[in-house]
Amino acid sequence: MITIYTDGSSRGNPGPGGYGAILMYGNHRKELSQGFKHTTNNRMELMAVIAGLKIITKNDIPITIYSDSQYVVNAIEKGWLNTWMKTNFKGGKKNSDLWKEYHELSKNFRIKFIWVKGHADNPYNNRCDALATKAADGRNLIIDEGYENG
Repeated sequence: MITIYTDGSSRGNPGPGGYGAILMYGNHRKELSQGFKHTTNNRMELMAVIAGLKIITKNDIPITIYSDSQYVVNAIEKGWLNTWMKTNFKGGKKNSDLWKEYHELSKNFRIKFIWVKGHADNPYNNRCDALATKAADGRNLIIDEGYENG
């Protein structure tokens, strides 16, 4: 099983933001993070998931993703995303660019999401939070094209 922990951060909402992710498989562990000039917390939460999935090269291994974002976890586990996709995000649902990207990526994997309480005693979630906030506070922030153009 591949385990991914994710977190997103935004300094102001919107404002500078970042994501952090930790991928674990057997004895292997990889940390990812990136900062953006102007974005939202929900976008960073979802972008962390996407970034983690993008680097997985084997699609025959089940994946469990831990997130402290009820927005992300509920959208998948409660089927909201399926409805949003069927209605083409009618009603102004936000972040459709990222949800569509996630949806395409997810077709290659068997993914289960688990919600974890943020800022609590989970060391992996806390590490992802540190990665995300450091990325948001960094100097080399990139443009969140989807937010800026959306």
